[in-house]
Amino acid sequence: MSQKPSRLKAEINGKDYTIVGLKPQKHMQVVVEIIQAELEELKKVTHKLDDERRAMLLAINAKSEQLELEKQVIQLQDELQQLQDKLNNKSIS
Repeated sequence: MSQKPSRLKAEINGKDYTIVGLKPQKHMQVVVEIIQAELEELKKVTHKLDDERRAMLLAINAKSEQLELEKQVIQLQDELQQLQDKLNNKSIS
């Protein structure tokens, strides 16, 4: 059974958006709040950039963070596998 998409009306950086996704509305609202906060921080340090360039920086930063987290997950999975292998080897001995 497929999940019904959620809709959320949100204002980001003074513009209205309707966000549609499979995550719960609360999740999408938290994402909107994070985006708004990060855009406000970018405004403080990028006075000369327009909103489009700030949005692109935000997307680049988000993707960079995602890649770092994915790398950490892979490393943790590798460590877990090594520990499980050690445990299995001790059980066999």
